[in-house]
Amino acid sequence: MVSAVTSEPSPAAQQTTGSNTDTGTLSTNIPTPPTAGNSYTVYLITMDLTDSYWKSIDDGCLSAVNEIGNITYKWTGPDAHDDALQSACIDDAVADGANAILLAANSKDGVNASLEKAANAGCKIVYVDSAASYDCVTALSTDNIVAGKTAAETMIHALQEKGITSGTIGVMGVTADTASCVARENGFREAFEGTGFTLADTVFMQDDAGNVTSAVNAGLSQNYVGFFGTNEGTTVAIGNAIKEASAESVIVGFDTSDAVLSLVADGTIYATMQQNPQVMGHDGMSIAIQALEGTYTDTNTKTDTGVTVITKDAM
Repeated sequence: MVSAVTSEPSPAAQQTTGSNTDTGTLSTNIPTPPTAGNSYTVYLITMDLTDSYWKSIDDGCLSAVNEIGNITYKWTGPDAHDDALQSACIDDAVADGANAILLAANSKDGVNASLEKAANAGCKIVYVDSAASYDCVTALSTDNIVAGKTAAETMIHALQEKGITSGTIGVMGVTADTASCVARENGFREAFEGTGFTLADTVFMQDDAGNVTSAVNAGLSQNYVGFFGTNEGTTVAIGNAIKEASAESVIVGFDTSDAVLSLVADGTIYATMQQNPQVMGHDGMSIAIQALEGTYTDTNTKTDTGVTVITKDAM
C-alpha cells in the first residue's frame, strides 16, 4: 500500500549548520533559496512515512517552500521498505505532473526503472539521505562511512571507560539493500578492525522491531558488550529491548527522535549520531528549484551534511 501526506507550508524552521564537505564531484555552496519564476510541483518521497526522521526532512522542505514560493509540495512514501512500493510512488508523482522529486531511495538499484521514466518526463531528481545509482542533480546526505566510524570510535571509548577491551557487539540493520545504513555499518566495522572486539553478523529489522528485540535478547544471553543501531528504528528497538530486559549495555545508534533522545537522557543509550535532515530537505528543495530555473547546472554532486555525537552529558 502507498500512503501520501500533503504538507501545508508552516513557519520556516531554524536550520542547523552541517558539514559542507563534498564526498564526490564538488558541489556549489549551500544555496540561498531562489524565488521561483514559475510554478512547480515537487514531491518528497521517503522510504516510509513512519520514522520521525523523515518528518524532519519534510520540515526542511516546508521551510524552503515558504521562502521560495510558487511550489505545490507533497510528501509521500510507501507503508514499508519495499522497492516496488516506492517505485509506485515515483510513478504516481510523475503522473501527477511532478517537476522535481526529492528521494530517499529504498535501495541502490531497485527504483532505477521508475527514476529513468521520471527523468525522461523532464523531472529533476535530488537525493536526500539515501541515493540510488541513477543520475541526479545532487545528493545531500550524511557521509555514512565516516559517520559509522565515528559511531564505532564513540563505542570503543565508552567500552574502554568501563574497562572493557574485548567481547562481542551486536549490529542491527534495516534491510540488506538500505544503502545508507549499509554504509554506516561498513564504516563501523572498519573502525573495529585490529581491536579485541568481535562484531556479530548483522540482524535486519525488516520493518519488524521484534526481530531486533529477539536479537538483543539472544545477545544478552551470550554476554554481548554492546549494540549498534544503524537508524532511528533499530536504535529505539535496541534501547527498548534493553530496558524491558532490565539489562545494561553500551548502545550507540543513529538519529534524534524524541524516542531516541529519551533513551539517551535516561542512560539506556550511551550515544546517538545526530544527522541534519532538515538541512537535507531545505537545501535539496532549494537546489531542485534552481535546477528547474536553470541557475544550477551541475549534475551528480554530493554534499556531506555532517553528524554530531549526542550523549547524555551533551544534552
